[in-house]
Amino acid sequence: MENRGNPFNPTVLWDDRDVILVDTGIPGQTELIRVAFQEAGIPFEKLTKVLITHQDMDHIGSLPDLVQAFGDRIQVLAHEVAVPYLAGEIPLDKSKKLVSTPVKVDVALQDGDVLPFAGGIRVVFSPGHTPDHTSFYHIPSKTLIAGDALTAQDGILQSYSPAYTPDQATALQSIAKFRSLELEKIIAYHGGECTDNLQDRLQAILDAGPVEIK
Repeated sequence: MENRGNPFNPTVLWDDRDVILVDTGIPGQTELIRVAFQEAGIPFEKLTKVLITHQDMDHIGSLPDLVQAFGDRIQVLAHEVAVPYLAGEIPLDKSKKLVSTPVKVDVALQDGDVLPFAGGIRVVFSPGHTPDHTSFYHIPSKTLIAGDALTAQDGILQSYSPAYTPDQATALQSIAKFRSLELEKIIAYHGGECTDNLQDRLQAILDAGPVEIK
């Protein structure tokens, strides 16, 4: 597993058969993704799968370009709730009007699915930030790729961003699900990696409850 840190932090997992990218950044970042692969020593042309955490444009923006560039050589995997958003059938949740450039989801995921890639990746449906938000738990490394369900600051795990999380009650329920996981690392896509006191931090976030929008 490789995570490149801020300000753009694609997470890549791989094994002997697959190279898996989690989210794609904003539109126009395909070249930046390619460079990140190169810096990590991972051949970009060997990309086989893209996992999508949720529909926000800073996570799906470069997905249409990647699909166009790779064609049938890559599969797109996303939670079943995300499918109509990614297909351009309904507007993106936060924009209300903007419709995504249509992308076919090859595999529609459900909560609890275990993907047989990179030693095993568990799908953890974690709505709240968006209705389709999904996190991914890499079983061998005990790493949670939390997308925007959580944030981080200076290596310390933080709650979600309240300004961009319209359903805080559901978001907290999603965070409560994370407590059942054995965790050694959490990757927040706004803030980076956290490894210290993860269960304590999750409980503190839950105890604090909804976050005031400042």
